[in-house]
Amino acid sequence: MTAARAQNEPDVAGKDVAGDVRRLASAAKDAGRILARASGDARDDALRKAANIIRARQDEILTANGKDVVFGQARNLSAAMIDRLTLTPDRIEAMATGLETVANLPNPIGSILADWEQPNGLKFQRVRVPLGVIGIIYESRPNVTADAGGLCLKSGNAAVLRGGSESIHSSGLIGDCLRDGLEAAGLPRDCIQAIKTRDRAAVGAMLTATGLIDIIVPRGGRSLIERVMAETKIPIIAHLEGICHIYVDRAADPDMARDITVNAKMRRTGICGAAETLLIDKTIASAQLPGIVDALSDKGCEVRGDAAAQGIDSRITPASTEDWETEYLDAIISVKVVNDVEDAVAHINRHGSEHTDSIVTEDDAAAEKFLSEVDSAIVMHNASTQFADGGEFGMGAEIGISTGKLHARGPVGAEELTTYKYVVRGTGQVRP
Repeated sequence: MTAARAQNEPDVAGKDVAGDVRRLASAAKDAGRILARASGDARDDALRKAANIIRARQDEILTANGKDVVFGQARNLSAAMIDRLTLTPDRIEAMATGLETVANLPNPIGSILADWEQPNGLKFQRVRVPLGVIGIIYESRPNVTADAGGLCLKSGNAAVLRGGSESIHSSGLIGDCLRDGLEAAGLPRDCIQAIKTRDRAAVGAMLTATGLIDIIVPRGGRSLIERVMAETKIPIIAHLEGICHIYVDRAADPDMARDITVNAKMRRTGICGAAETLLIDKTIASAQLPGIVDALSDKGCEVRGDAAAQGIDSRITPASTEDWETEYLDAIISVKVVNDVEDAVAHINRHGSEHTDSIVTEDDAAAEKFLSEVDSAIVMHNASTQFADGGEFGMGAEIGISTGKLHARGPVGAEELTTYKYVVRGTGQVRP
């Protein structure tokens, strides 16, 4: 694709933002009907070609991302947000590899979920089909463009992508790569629409595009999620926040507890699977908490805690009531000393966001109690919450972590971006 053509991609740059967004969504809907009928092999070919185009345009993507980072810094984004925004050669390769991994997954479309026959001879099948047009609204992370767009293509859905204002250059260019991959595979490039404007009216236009957009997927902070939930009548797949917990049980291995806690908090502080609260059993708190605080402090993490935690380690500063329900997305963790696993479960169910929570213990009974009673989309035993990621689940990528309980919960991969219809075959039956 020539540079001149890239500059002339469909855009939202005029005064009629709502009209332009509806035009893009309408084009996506028309193209999506063709995509839904395309073979799985054709969709996989588009994904692989898009991966190679991303690799070939790496230097352009890095240059575009550099502009985005400068813009983000000028807006005084936090270090965690700048990290989410920044692309590197390794992260670009991860995008390309993710598309190829998604392409290698089984084709979800057309699979038969159930098959039965009634006594009257009618034959029934429940068959997996695409959702339609998926609108994704996200902040900061331009790699979401590849993840979300790729999963939509795999599952036969068209996509309208609206990245954050701070990632407009790199997100737009990655969207162009996906469109080029579609075209190279003989599929309509309008199946992917990347809205290239910083005008916040574009979000409002997406939220009111009933009949054109079938599902809205918001990925971002509380203000974005709350706005989407308040303003749209389109069904939503979303998570509000990632207030994730590590509970160190009285039967935890000390080294494992320390390593898991540090990884869960500090591997990448700006992702939704980062642990925000550490709960520790009072029986072993005095023995194990100082070592955990040592390891966190060495990584530059601020530790806040309740009175019991402060009494054990003077480096722990006071935690407020708000700390138990704060998604820091930064090098800060809150610590609470709890009575036992039942107390930990109660705290998580009261203050958590139903995202991801983990217990560290060698006691299988305690682990099973935690896994069965914590009401979250992902519950873990002896593992870091940073594994809350579709790629780590073997999905290749994810469009988000859903904390809702309808349609999809947990990592939303290609299979979760489908619905089903019933196919009924008869031989002339009429109902008496």
